[in-house]
Amino acid sequence: MSRPRRPDALDGSPDAVRRRTPVRRLWYAAYGSNMHLDRLTAYLEGGRPPGGLRGHPGCRDARAPARTVPVMLPGRLYFATESEVWTGGRAFYDPDAAPDARSGSGELPSCAYLLTLSQFSDIAAQEMHREPGEDLDLTEALTRGRSRLGPGRYETLVCAGLLDGHPVLTFTAPWSSADVPGNPPSAAYLRHIGAGIVACHGWSARQAAVYLAGCPGADGHWTAAEIAALLTGPS
Repeated sequence: MSRPRRPDALDGSPDAVRRRTPVRRLWYAAYGSNMHLDRLTAYLEGGRPPGGLRGHPGCRDARAPARTVPVMLPGRLYFATESEVWTGGRAFYDPDAAPDARSGSGELPSCAYLLTLSQFSDIAAQEMHREPGEDLDLTEALTRGRSRLGPGRYETLVCAGLLDGHPVLTFTAPWSSADVPGNPPSAAYLRHIGAGIVACHGWSARQAAVYLAGCPGADGHWTAAEIAALLTGPS
């Protein structure tokens, strides 16, 4: 199990952006259900993932990720709105959230996949319920660290920095965790995300449970012991 990586700070100056563009490869940092390769594969190859309610058209380039590494993103995971697939709150990334007052943690464990620009663009389109097939313009995200492509729940791109010279990107909602009421996630969703953290980062079930129990939306509704039982009990 490789040790988690942390992205280098993003230099958004025009000269630095010019040196990084055009982007051919980038890291997609998944922090929700796409931490599992079988769910990501449904976006790459097309089809319906295990437990999914709808199929996906797939990417123009259906190849598997060139590399996969555990990455810690600055910020927090939180749960809000209502998931049509899992019920309960959806997972979102707040890159500006303050560290958790109890644990002091101000990082989000994610699974980073090294993809081509077209693969990331097509995955993002499918997450946004758009038709894949057009490469995204990443200039604003690479310059400012963020780019709002629409008002929807996963229509804001965030560039968390650089890893091995490639930008680290993910998508989230345009609002922050303080702007919306939290909504506790379902047991199935917590089990899925927790298992992804354990598999990618090598954490114990207890460590993943403590982390998830402290996330806004889950905090006060799920205890670490309850989440640990989900991760160690039968599926």
